[in-house]
Amino acid sequence: MGMTDPVADLLTRIRNGSRAHKHAIDVPASKLRREIVRILKEHHFVRDYIDLPDAKQGILRIYLRYGRGDEPVILGLDRVSRPGLRLYFDAETIRQSTFNNRGISIVSTSNGVMTNFQAAEKRIGGEVLLKAW
Repeated sequence: MGMTDPVADLLTRIRNGSRAHKHAIDVPASKLRREIVRILKEHHFVRDYIDLPDAKQGILRIYLRYGRGDEPVILGLDRVSRPGLRLYFDAETIRQSTFNNRGISIVSTSNGVMTNFQAAEKRIGGEVLLKAW
């Protein structure tokens, strides 16, 4: 049986690995997961990631980042839009989300996966996948 929500699975693996103080976690690779992890790396939520070849779809190895006192840098990851309730926001709503917002939101748009700040700058809307802080 296939996985119904690969993004929620990715977020759960990152949260669990972070709480267990793992240095690296492995997740099955996909284009969407790779883009989400790329954005998390750009905003310093994860240290790095690499693609490992596999007989199936490949593995994405994510190296987690920790701060002082071995505290996880990622304080929270929440799935916003999910398979049972897809949430799409227009450009104005995404622009308003950049005010008084801690962390970032990752948005899937017609121009690719990007943060809410990039979507507001380009004045495009889309499906808000997750929030990270």
